[in-house]
Amino acid sequence: MSAANALAPRPLGRSGLPVSTLGFGAAPLGDLYARLDEAQAVATVEAAIAGGVTLIDTSPLYGHGLSEHRVGAALRRAGSDQVILSTKVGRVAEPFAGRGDGSGYLGGLPHGMRFDYSYDGAMRSLEQSALRLGVDRIDIVLIHDVDVWTHGEAMIEQRFSEAMNGAYRALESLRASGAVKAIGVGVNEAAMCERFARAGDFDTMLLAGRYSLLEQPALASFMPLALEKGIGLMLGGVFNSGILATGPVAGAKYNYNPAPPDILARVGAIQAVCARHDVPLRRAALHFPLGHPAVASLVMGAVSPAEVADQIAELSQPVPAALWAELKAQGLLGADVPVPADLPATS
Repeated sequence: MSAANALAPRPLGRSGLPVSTLGFGAAPLGDLYARLDEAQAVATVEAAIAGGVTLIDTSPLYGHGLSEHRVGAALRRAGSDQVILSTKVGRVAEPFAGRGDGSGYLGGLPHGMRFDYSYDGAMRSLEQSALRLGVDRIDIVLIHDVDVWTHGEAMIEQRFSEAMNGAYRALESLRASGAVKAIGVGVNEAAMCERFARAGDFDTMLLAGRYSLLEQPALASFMPLALEKGIGLMLGGVFNSGILATGPVAGAKYNYNPAPPDILARVGAIQAVCARHDVPLRRAALHFPLGHPAVASLVMGAVSPAEVADQIAELSQPVPAALWAELKAQGLLGADVPVPADLPATS
C-alpha cells in the first residue's frame, strides 16, 4: 500500500468533507508534555501537510492558544487551500486575567481560559481562534470537553444544558449560514457522544481513547448510532495513552496513568499475536480502528517531522487478515468487532 492510498480521503459523515485517513492532532504543539522548539513545532505541521495529511485539529485549550498560533504559522508557510481545519469552543481566553493552573500544559501562552458554553461564548471563542490561526474560515467546530472527566458528576448536567442551549445553537446558525461546514463535539466518553447524538443534529464527533485495539466500549451503543445518523467519527487516543505504541514495558501508560497488571497482560497477548504475523503492535493499533465504517480519520499527535513520517509509513504497510482472525480466535477481539479486512478492497 502506498502512502497516498494509506491517507486516501474519506467523507466525514454526511457533511461529505473529504478528510485524510490520518489527521494531525495539534494538542502536543501546546507544550503538553515538554516545551517545544518553535521552529520544530511549525515544521511538524508542515511535514504533515507535505505528507498528504489534510485534516488538522486544534483547540484554544492546547497551550492556552499556543497550538493555534503554531498551526497558523504552518498554514501560512505551507498553504492552507487543501487543509480541513478543525477547532473547538467551550473556553474563552482572558489575556489579562493570569494563566492560572490545572490545564495540564507544561508551557503555552500566559493567558487564562474560562469555561463558557453559552451562545455568545461560543461565538467569541471562535473569533479568538480565527485570530490566533490567522484564517478567515474554519471548516469544523466542536463543542469541547462536555464530559464527566472534565466537569465531574456534580456539574455535568449543567454543562450539558449550557452547551445544547448555547454553543450548539451558535454552531447550528454558523452551519446554516455556510460559515462552517461541519459541527460536532470533542470528548473522552462514548456515553456523552451518544447523549449529544440523540439531542442534536451533529455531523461529526471526535472521541478519544474509547475505540482501540485494546478496548472498544464505544462499539456497543454509540458507534451503531453514529452510522444510523451519518455522524463521521474522528478518533484520538488510539494508543490508549501510549501502551499500544510502546507495548507492555515498565512504566507503560494507559489512560494517562501507569498501566495496571491486567492491561499489561492483555496488551502482551495482543503483541504476541502481532509478532507471529511480523506486524509491529503500533501498526496494528493504527490500522484497527479504520475497520469500522463510521470512522473517517485518526487524529494523531506528533512533535517532530520524523513522528509524522513514522505514522504515515506504518499506515502504508499492510496488516494481514490472518492477524485479525487470530485475535478473534483467541478472544482478544470480539467475534463481531469490525476489522479492516471486512472493508471492500480499494485500488
